[in-house]
Amino acid sequence: MSKIAGIGFLLFLTANIALADEPSPYAGQQAREIKALSPQEVQDYLEGKGMGFAKAAELNRFPGPLHVLGLADKLRLTREQKARTEQIRAAMQREAKALGRTLVEKERELDRSFSSGDIDAAKLRSLIAEIGRLQAEVRNAHLQAHLEQRAVLTPAQIAAYDEFRGYAPGNASAHPRDSHGR
Repeated sequence: MSKIAGIGFLLFLTANIALADEPSPYAGQQAREIKALSPQEVQDYLEGKGMGFAKAAELNRFPGPLHVLGLADKLRLTREQKARTEQIRAAMQREAKALGRTLVEKERELDRSFSSGDIDAAKLRSLIAEIGRLQAEVRNAHLQAHLEQRAVLTPAQIAAYDEFRGYAPGNASAHPRDSHGR
């Protein structure tokens, strides 16, 4: 081995040993009730919150009912538009909360299965498939609400919504983060 290759190997080995000595970014999370979910994520699922699931809609001119209601006066919603928006939001909330409860319970079951050692490949596959399905359904509930909401608004109201939310062209830096902190 050449001297340069040897020095490179020693540097590589030293860097890997240093990394092995650092605490895991998961340190402290072993005390969580459900290891894979933060307490905030559990609360958000149980409350049917958006958690950024509808960004594909929100950032592509498909307004969300929660924010439309918050901007109702500025958007000059008609009584009918406001009533329909409230219906869309309520239906989404019911579905997202129910799915969220089931999702949190499945994550709890996965956590308990690992904690107790009562897990095998088949059980793992089954739980992960169900959790994945539930995650997709929660996201669908939020995206579906945006899809329905867009049909309630006029093009001018959608343009105004984008402006108020900071999405209008030329306004890219006005609101670098949405109200969900993402």
